[in-house]
Amino acid sequence: MTEIYLLAPLILILVVTVSTLLDRWSVPVILVALGAGIIFGSDVLGLWYFDDVELTNEIANIALVFILFQGGFSTKREHLKPVALVAGGLATWGVVLTALATFGVLWGLLDWPFETAMLLGAIISSTDAAATFSVLRRQALPPTLSSTVEIESAANDPMAILLTTAAIEALAAGNGGTYAVVPWFIWKFGAGVLLGWILGHVAVWVFNTLGPRDRGHYYVLMLGMVLLIYGLSELVWASGMLAVFVAGYIAQNRPFVHKQGVVNFSTALASVADIGMFILMGLLVSPRQWSNLWDEGVVLFLVLTFLSRPIAVMLGTLGMGLSRRERIFISWAGLRGAVPIILGTYPMAAGISVGREVFNLVFFAVLLSVFVQGSTLGTVARWLKLATWSRPTPLYNLELITMAQSDLDLIVVDMPGPQGAPGPKIRDLKLPPGAVITLITRGDEVVVPKGNTRLQGWDQVTVLAHVKDEEAVRSALLAKEQPQIQVE
Repeated sequence: MTEIYLLAPLILILVVTVSTLLDRWSVPVILVALGAGIIFGSDVLGLWYFDDVELTNEIANIALVFILFQGGFSTKREHLKPVALVAGGLATWGVVLTALATFGVLWGLLDWPFETAMLLGAIISSTDAAATFSVLRRQALPPTLSSTVEIESAANDPMAILLTTAAIEALAAGNGGTYAVVPWFIWKFGAGVLLGWILGHVAVWVFNTLGPRDRGHYYVLMLGMVLLIYGLSELVWASGMLAVFVAGYIAQNRPFVHKQGVVNFSTALASVADIGMFILMGLLVSPRQWSNLWDEGVVLFLVLTFLSRPIAVMLGTLGMGLSRRERIFISWAGLRGAVPIILGTYPMAAGISVGREVFNLVFFAVLLSVFVQGSTLGTVARWLKLATWSRPTPLYNLELITMAQSDLDLIVVDMPGPQGAPGPKIRDLKLPPGAVITLITRGDEVVVPKGNTRLQGWDQVTVLAHVKDEEAVRSALLAKEQPQIQVE
């Protein structure tokens, strides 16, 4: 028990400390968490010996539930709508194309064993939201391109999970049961989406109907609803992971009581689950075993990065209006992360003979992906001339946490650049009735909004207004601002 009460908190503190120090270089926190797990594990310092695959798999499943719910919960309709076809396509058939291409090259061209190639193709087919977000947040990209990559990474995990479970079912069933996997896969996917949509609306109704006065009860309620959605879906053999993702998306785009508080809690919970899982995976892995397969791990990374992912992006986005440069960037931005490593435990837990080898190969390839692709994403964006001037992350913000149903919300508008360009005075804005500017964030300072305050380029403006007036608020700020900004 010493490990839990002494080493675990020390590792967590170390991960946050090192991540903060390396933040200026955009080093993903998951890479730091992986490294911490490996260093404290049995092969390096030997302070924490951990090899319980079944326990890891169970914990990983629970963590995935909340990570995927947050993936849906962070996807706003207005961000999804302009890129729905591209991002949705890459998150579904793009994952399938990546898996098929990886399997085809490994098995058909490189003559790897059928089981190994099949499992690797399915397991490592999705990109990782945590890795992608942590790297892209420092890269200034065109909004449509950035939204495409981020939404794809948040939405493609359920398909990878379905492919992995289908591959394991097919291998377990043998040749005689392969065809039975097809209707099973269709049911898992279709029923998962339907149940997620229905239960997501039910969850919103429960929040608005109960309306507890104790704020902590909302977080307990969220935990219960998310786990219940997953459990009910799995009970009828639907995809619980897909259901919680869809339910999260429904909840994000519907008003309910104490929503902002639930958003904060869900974000924190997903971060804890993500970092905790990477530490656990680092403890589980045995780097000494890489001496026998590092070359295969490099081959897997090269196949995935330079063949499978580009093939999937190029074929999956045909006729969707993307330029060649954008498609090249999306191909390179396919970082692997938490989900492939978690899925790598599935074959081991299922007792498949090549399970340990598959896990180590996936782990090694993910490390290379995060390190190589993650560290060069900005360089590639500049090389492709897709990078723009970076807007710094505002240091201040306001959050509206309600304890009753309300049609009021805080609307955040980022003023267009260039930085410091003069805009209109607040008194000249034609905001909707009842709308009030409550905060202006300008770099590292807070500007008190007054009638004579002049807005500037790159200001972040927070407005308290009725939800139905959001478009009118944005129009008043942006449409009036753009003609007055002098572009240098």
